[in-house]
Parts: sequence; structure tokens; C-alpha cells
Amino acid sequence: MIIDKLYKFVEERGPVCVGLDTSIHYIPEEFIKKHKDEYSALFEFNRSIIDATYDISACYKVQIAYYEALGVEGLKVYKETLKYIKEKGLIAICDIKRSDISSTARMYAKAHFEGDFEGDFITLNPYMGLDSVEEYLNYVKEKEKGIFLLLKTSNKGSSDIQMMKLENGRRVYEQVGDLFNKVAEEYKGECGYSSIGFVVGCTDTKEASIIRERYKDSFFLIPGYGVQGGTSEDVRRLMKGKNGGVVNSSRGILLAYKKYGDDFDVAARKEVLRMREEILNGI
Repeated sequence: MIIDKLYKFVEERGPVCVGLDTSIHYIPEEFIKKHKDEYSALFEFNRSIIDATYDISACYKVQIAYYEALGVEGLKVYKETLKYIKEKGLIAICDIKRSDISSTARMYAKAHFEGDFEGDFITLNPYMGLDSVEEYLNYVKEKEKGIFLLLKTSNKGSSDIQMMKLENGRRVYEQVGDLFNKVAEEYKGECGYSSIGFVVGCTDTKEASIIRERYKDSFFLIPGYGVQGGTSEDVRRLMKGKNGGVVNSSRGILLAYKKYGDDFDVAARKEVLRMREEILNGI
């Protein structure tokens, strides 16, 4: 199962997930000038980041919004980036956060688990309920795909709904997590984790330990580290030893050249190595 491959990569390369949420504005101007247009520069920037970090990163998260915003040409870059990740035998998480009724979900599943936009994992918003996720499950079972469901996110407004208490005493996120945790049991790999995991932000330090304890066998995609304020200590609360999750950083890696003063790809590698060491230190 795909979760076994991801688990192995974390074991061998560390838990860093490189976020390719690549804005044109992140790319050095002199690099853009070397290419025929900003779209080719965008792809070459992504490719250079991948080439510089593939052996020290567990996976790559490609946020589709940054490419959709550029129209058809931007989506071509999204397609080529995913294709390049696949060609190198790496793991791509397509950060799409889709949510819709089952008939529409079926089309989303086909769009992002097949064809031009195919990835290994996708992110989904499960707050519409079980039927909004069911159409993806055949791909998990039959096509070696994986899902990360939004559980407790890293944005400031996550508490507005996710932390609300229900009549049964559970928080909203716990109600959602418990429901899908049962579903995830059917899709466990040899590593003991399921190919259906959760997105859990590391910025809510009060809930982190509770979530890790409540969902012991769930693999987490962990945003919020670095620029959003999450620390290595916050991250470690959501890990199980040196595994059990991947820690995403986007701007911190893509813009590392402004911090180190090196070429962007050299700086990206330095930042991944620094991040990996900081997270694993003390475990």
C-alpha cells in the first residue's frame, strides 16, 4: 500500500514534506529572465527544488490553488510537476481539499487519482460526511492511493467550528475523526498505519497530545511548522517516535535563499536538512 512506501521514506529520509505551493513571486527575478515565460520558469524552479531535496525529503505536497490561479498554463505546470515527481519514484500529495456530494466526488476522484493530475495522496475536507469520501475509497483499495482528511487544521479560524462541543461531549473534530478512524481500519498497510490519514496542524499545542493519543494508528500530514508559528516541539507531539507523520514546509523551504543567501536550490536543501535535524533532535 502507498502508506508503506511513505512510512519507509520517512524512516530512511526523515519526515520533511516539501510544499510546492509555488507562487511566481517566490522565484528569483533573474531566474525568471532565463526562461521564455513565467510558466516555464515556474516548472524549472519546482524541478530544481525536487532535484535538490529528493533524497532527504519524505514527499512533496503540491497545492493546486497556486497553479489554478494562473489558468490553463498554470495547470500545465501542475501536471508536469506531478509527472516529474512520479518519474523520480517519489511521493506526491495533491493538496486539493475537495468536498462534494458523491456523484461529484466520483469525478474529483477520477480527476486526481487518474490522468493528467494523478497523485499518490490527496487531501479532502470530510465535513460534508461519509458519502463525500466514499467515492475515493476504491482507489485506495485497488489503485494503491491514499487520502489525508482535514481533522484539526492550523489556521486561526479552525477553532470556530472544529473545537465546538457537541451534546455527546465530543468536539466536532473528534466526531469527524472517530467516524473516519473506523473507515481507515480497513485500509491498513504492513507498517500498521492506514492509507487514510489526517491533516493535523501543529499550531494548537493544547490539542496535539490529545489527538495523537486518540488516533494512535493514524498517519498525519502536519502543516503549521515554521512560518505559521509551529515549532519542532509542537511537531514532536504529533509524531510517534521518528515516524507517524510528515511535516510540511512550503515558504520556509521555497524562500530559504533569502535567509541563507545561496542559490534557491542550494538553500532549499540546507533548510530541509536543518528542519529534519531540528525535528528529530531529542526523539
